[in-house]
Amino acid sequence: MPAIPERSTITMIKRKITRSDIFIIVANLVPVYGVWFLGWSAVEVFIVYALETIITGILTLLKLGVVTLYRKTDTWHNEGSSSRVSGLFFMFFFLLHFGFFIVVQTTLFSKSAGITPSVSGMFYFIFHLTEYINNNIAWMLGGFVISYLATSFIPFLLKEEYKTISMMRLMFQPYGRVFIQQFTVILGSMFLSFGLGNAFVLVFAIAKLFFEVFVDFEEMMNKKMAEVENPENKDTSQT
Repeated sequence: MPAIPERSTITMIKRKITRSDIFIIVANLVPVYGVWFLGWSAVEVFIVYALETIITGILTLLKLGVVTLYRKTDTWHNEGSSSRVSGLFFMFFFLLHFGFFIVVQTTLFSKSAGITPSVSGMFYFIFHLTEYINNNIAWMLGGFVISYLATSFIPFLLKEEYKTISMMRLMFQPYGRVFIQQFTVILGSMFLSFGLGNAFVLVFAIAKLFFEVFVDFEEMMNKKMAEVENPENKDTSQT
C-alpha cells in the first residue's frame, strides 16, 4: 500500500478568511491607525506587539489548566518514549520554557529599541513593565486580549476541545506565530533607532497579518505533533 503523500507547502495557506480572523485583523490595524492618524508613538506599538507574546502565553497556560482540571493527566512524549504525567507538569514546563523565551525576546527588543538603559540586566524590562504601560498601550493590549479570547479561548471552551486535545500539542501551539512575531518585532526595533518606526509599523502589521490570517500554523503544528505522538507512522511514510 503506497504511503500517503504529505501535504504540500501550498496547502498550508488558508484560502478563506473566517469570522474569527476579523478580530485578529481589527486588533492589528488599530495600532497602525493610531500611529498614522492619531499621533501614537511607534515605540508604544512595538511594546504592545512584544507584550502580545505574554498574552498568548497566559491564555495557553489557562487552557492547560482547564485540561488539567478535566483530565488530571496526559501523555508526555520524549524521543520515541511516552509516559503518563500530571497536567501540572505540563503547566510547569510551559511556564519555565515559554517564560524564558519571553524574557530573552523582550530583552533583545527593549535593548535594540533603546527602551531600557544600556546597562540594565536581562529582567529589567519585565520587572519594570508597569512603567512602560500608558493609556494607549493599555487600549491596544485590551484589543489583543479581546481578539485572543474571541478567536481562541472561548471557542476552546465552547467546542469542548479540552476533552480531547493533547496537552503536549496544546503546549506548543503558540510557538509558530510567536517566533515569527518576535523576530519581526526585534527587526522593527532596529528601525526605530533610525527614526523609521511609522513606516515599519505598517509593513510589520501587513506581514504579521499575512502569517496570522493566511498561514495555517495549526495544521503545520498538528502534522508535526502527529509525528511526535506516532513516530511509527512517520517511519512508515518515509519507506
